[in-house]
Amino acid sequence: MLEVGSIVDRNGYMSVRSHAATVFHLDSRLPHQVFKEDASDSLFCEFDAVLAPDFWPTFCAMARWHGDQRVELLVLEPDCDTYYLPKYRMYPAISLPIEASVEDYWAAIGYEPPGESYESMAITANVIAVTGASGKWGCWGERESEVAVFRGFPDAASRSEWRAQFGPFLEVSEALDSYFPWTFRGRSAPDGYVAELTTNYGRREGVQP
Repeated sequence: MLEVGSIVDRNGYMSVRSHAATVFHLDSRLPHQVFKEDASDSLFCEFDAVLAPDFWPTFCAMARWHGDQRVELLVLEPDCDTYYLPKYRMYPAISLPIEASVEDYWAAIGYEPPGESYESMAITANVIAVTGASGKWGCWGERESEVAVFRGFPDAASRSEWRAQFGPFLEVSEALDSYFPWTFRGRSAPDGYVAELTTNYGRREGVQP
């Protein structure tokens, strides 16, 4: 098993944040566009799924498509400088090689600072951004919205196979029916929210994958 050194120091944190900033608008939040490049290939899943240990192979598959040797996860909320550093003396990010195991992933995101039970990133993270050094794929997750959204599939066949192997993953219209009523306490999402989310993450005619 890898050491918990996969949880980064300040230099590592700044590197992970820099890579994330090439893929995401770090200050944006759903239903706004969080990706800097076209997100019409997006698929959604439940937020809690991505912070479970058995999700690790899902990230690795996306990284391998684009030649990334590591998967990087950055916690954006709570904030590093006002929460994680003063409270736990840790930087809220991990960088793991794709050869790492499910147990390694859980050791990193489930790591609890000394003397602090139930304070791992898996529990405290509210907004996350996941990508690799290539900047060609990404996963954005929000606990408040209770969803994570993925983009960066190289082609339609890869997207379909990945979805079947690691799913369930839903198109934006399906996600609005299945996931977002939880976000809005059993009610449908407001019309404006639906329109913006669909515009930003819906598949457009003629666009591949």
